[in-house]
Amino acid sequence: MKWEKLGMIWQPDGSQWWAKTHATCPTPYFRKNGVLRLFLQSRDKHNIGRIGYVDVDPENPTNVLAVAHEPVLDVGAPGAFDDNGVFQTSIVEADDGSLLMYYVGFELCHNIRYRLLTGIAISKDDGDSFQRLKSTPVLERSDKEMFFRCGPFVLSTPHGYKMWYIAGNKWENIQGKSMPVYDIRYMTSKDGVHWPDEGQIILPISKDDEHGFGRPYIVCRDGRYQMYYSIRKKSPCAYRMGYAESKDSINWQRMDERLNLDISPQGWDSESIEYSAVLDFNRHTWMFYNGNDFGATGFGLAKLVEA
Repeated sequence: MKWEKLGMIWQPDGSQWWAKTHATCPTPYFRKNGVLRLFLQSRDKHNIGRIGYVDVDPENPTNVLAVAHEPVLDVGAPGAFDDNGVFQTSIVEADDGSLLMYYVGFELCHNIRYRLLTGIAISKDDGDSFQRLKSTPVLERSDKEMFFRCGPFVLSTPHGYKMWYIAGNKWENIQGKSMPVYDIRYMTSKDGVHWPDEGQIILPISKDDEHGFGRPYIVCRDGRYQMYYSIRKKSPCAYRMGYAESKDSINWQRMDERLNLDISPQGWDSESIEYSAVLDFNRHTWMFYNGNDFGATGFGLAKLVEA
């Protein structure tokens, strides 16, 4: 593959109370009026994340049309699994036209740094607002996935729902800092709401230089599944991009070298690159992604120029 980077598209200007910094995990959805909406997480002055959006022109996705004035999903109630931040990773359109947003709740802990579990919120106004399906996670803790059940990408099929997600129950000391350890797993659901207690590991980390993965994003093309994901490296301790392919959505072959998209020599994505979302529109394949510091420098865009 060969990508042309088109630069950073948007980052908060600090004028809104809920969006002082960050534009994390751009998650695309084509609205019924044809506008491309990118849901994302921004953070307030206390570094707490909420979910909003940026609308862009599908004919020129570098052109920002609108920005949410208020978050479409706020943090949860005190003591809930999502009381210290939320961020979206997948949008699925239900049969009745409503939207299911799979989001991750950030929970601060005492004996570990944090816990990440997954909830669902529903929109009946084409993504202008969301309400929680319930106040507890749909991916709750289990014996083998105690600390992390997060980062899901969900695909609706005629036979139910498929989910690729991040899970684990371990922390590791890396360069003097406690860091999470998790891999990519897979499971299915009949209704998209009730899921098994644990999934099947489909992409294990390489223990030599990796301690985790981030936000898988799946594209079905030419009879195969393509997975774009983020790799948490030990050295340097930063994200890089990965790529894998599968014929059946379960057995994957890592082909990271094929992606051919890395950090820039300088600028907004010169230290790390992660949280990609890939889709086809306007006769091209596009990738929205984050750069340095988990999206602190905004989100950007790349165009595929050679497959």
